[in-house]
Amino acid sequence: MITSSLLKNLQYPKDKPVISVLLETDSTKEIRIAMLKGHTMKKHQTPFPIVVEIFDGTIDFGVEGHIYHLEKGDIVALEASVPHDLNAVEDSIVRLTLSKSDSVQRVKKVVE
Repeated sequence: MITSSLLKNLQYPKDKPVISVLLETDSTKEIRIAMLKGHTMKKHQTPFPIVVEIFDGTIDFGVEGHIYHLEKGDIVALEASVPHDLNAVEDSIVRLTLSKSDSVQRVKKVVE
């Protein structure tokens, strides 16, 4: 059994979102993205499908020219190679599920 917490050791630096690996399983990597209001993740795409859960807060999630207003509790699945971006409408915690084959470093480069 592996355990983790979306709330423990939570940090919100002022300059950019914080990407933290919560845990890894045989098939996925579970990532926490902590974003202050106004933080953005520029347009990017993934080599594998992802699942995004808004654990807390509100995010504007841009996909193919449409903005989806995602609120606490919303979950979306996105296929590989679909360009998307995020903007924190309020302080938010996002849970991102990556394929085990995907790179956490790739996600961190999006906020650099």
